[in-house]
Amino acid sequence: MTSQTPQWQCISQCGACCRLAPEERAEALEALNDADQATYLSMVGADGWCIHYDSGGRRCRIYEDRPRFCRVSSMVQLFDIASDQLDAFAIDCCQQQIRSVYGGRSKELRRFNRAQR
Repeated sequence: MTSQTPQWQCISQCGACCRLAPEERAEALEALNDADQATYLSMVGADGWCIHYDSGGRRCRIYEDRPRFCRVSSMVQLFDIASDQLDAFAIDCCQQQIRSVYGGRSKELRRFNRAQR
């Protein structure tokens, strides 16, 4: 029996990545060029959440037109990682962000971890 490398998969109704608070996401903000930083900062609401995040439905209202930095595929360029390392890097990033937003024992983290198997 061979073990498979987990593949990153987003889960619905999570939204942890939509918590944009710059004081909590310094490494993400630093990875962006000046134009993307300006866009990112313009998207941060007073509560630290993205202004396009629908907190009731727990989804992105501009998903199809979201900026490139909101796309997991752009992590390769933003963080200068090898494309074959994208899944592991994205899984780690999501786990950290979900823990930060919802807690280490949250249903969101449990659902995310199950989806990566």
